Amino acid sequence: MNGSSAKDAERAPPPLEWKFSQVFGERAAGEEVQEVDIISAIVFDKSGDYLATGDRGGRVVLFERTDLKDHGDRRELERQDYPKNKHPEFRYKTEFQSHEPEFDYLKSFEIEEKINKIRWCQTANGALFLLSTNDKTIKYWKVQEKKVKLITEVNIDASQAVGNGRIARSSTNGPTTNLLNGGCSERPYNYLNNDFSFPSGGFPSLRLPVVVSSQETNLVARCRRIYAHAHDYHINSISNNSDGETFISADDLRINLWNLEISSQSFNIVDVKPANMEDLAEVITSAEFHPTHCNLLAYSSSKGSIRLIDLRQSALCDNHSKLFEEHDAPVSRSFFTDILASISDIKFSKDGRHILSRDYMTVKLWDINMDSGPVATFQVHEHLRPKLCDLYENDSIFDKFECGLSGDGLRVATGSYSNLFRVFGCTPGSNEATTLEASKNPTRRQPPNPSRPARSLGSLTRVARRGTESPGVDTNGNSHDFTTKLLHLAWHPTENSIACAAANSLYMYRA
Repeated sequence: MNGSSAKDAERAPPPLEWKFSQVFGERAAGEEVQEVDIISAIVFDKSGDYLATGDRGGRVVLFERTDLKDHGDRRELERQDYPKNKHPEFRYKTEFQSHEPEFDYLKSFEIEEKINKIRWCQTANGALFLLSTNDKTIKYWKVQEKKVKLITEVNIDASQAVGNGRIARSSTNGPTTNLLNGGCSERPYNYLNNDFSFPSGGFPSLRLPVVVSSQETNLVARCRRIYAHAHDYHINSISNNSDGETFISADDLRINLWNLEISSQSFNIVDVKPANMEDLAEVITSAEFHPTHCNLLAYSSSKGSIRLIDLRQSALCDNHSKLFEEHDAPVSRSFFTDILASISDIKFSKDGRHILSRDYMTVKLWDINMDSGPVATFQVHEHLRPKLCDLYENDSIFDKFECGLSGDGLRVATGSYSNLFRVFGCTPGSNEATTLEASKNPTRRQPPNPSRPARSLGSLTRVARRGTESPGVDTNGNSHDFTTKLLHLAWHPTENSIACAAANSLYMYRA
């Protein structure tokens, strides 16, 4: 076993050296952050050329990659041996108001405009398509460049008008009083004088604007579909299907299947609501389609389990195909056990072989072919365990952190408090456990000699736990600031680049 671990350690890739790349919306020292500006969702598209963020004010902001566009086509760059260490660079593209605050008069509560999730859809004809959702309503957006139309001139100069600008009109017998829309007080409304005639070529004094299309373009966001009135509880997830035609939306008790082109109806495929709500034992916390198999999807629960379901089995997927969960020893259970076990986010790996899940204290990697337990467990902030009572009292224990997998599947990332995020190597023998801060100097909180306990993942039959720290302090010996938390991050699909949100600022890092 030791020999196998040593060989795994030799084959494991070296830890990445992360560097600051870009920041958007950086606030000055002492500047107060507005609640509506805090970022609440981050996602790359499949190509990695576009990045979308949503905020609590209901806005969606789009960024586009510029380093490839400035040097030509991606395939052409590969033929020219373009340096692969060129890191992604993004620039602001556009933004639009996706959701507005609403009020449900039937249930008497306000619906926030906060963006919960964003998902990119397939592009078509140079247009970008994406889904965005708040607590109740999902919207399908099309963002496209359109040529700006300008009014350049009118069809005739004012000096050429008949009678020095007076409008030419037919003569009538006797004085009349002109009324609105050409009516006359002396005759019926629909009476047409026989003397009335149009001059050949029309009225030369009628001036109309001439509209032409300029070479300038403007990005226009248009809402194509609104999917509403399908969820009684707050929507926590949306996920596109690989077939490009359908997507799912999930709330606490139900998962609905939609067709992108049909907003009037959806199909309920998962319903965990008991006949008596007092018997409710767990709720749905996250749901995700398999990246390649359109019939498979996974959803997580507040009890720490992940269920894989097959849409081919039945219309209502009451029974799961596989159940992934880790059972704690009865002796170790406490008041906080169920709260800590609740999964806040799940992600499939790019090849669909693994599922990454995040609960409050750990990140776990699961193999979909092995439901006996996770193949690896990474401790994110184990030093907070003695402070669980304080975390419960200030509601921090209910914070929902997201997680991300690298495109090559070799590393995982997730956030923590004090605007810190952690990157772990998940290959057999890897000891990589890096702590970074969302700032222009990401490694300033890194300890000189970080403790990285050895881990064994040779047979993939038992959990490996790694990333523990000294209790009660962060990696620099300071207590954690629970008001600054890094909840949202996304890993670039093809490169070692991470985008993460610290309040209203979007930070990007490369390795």
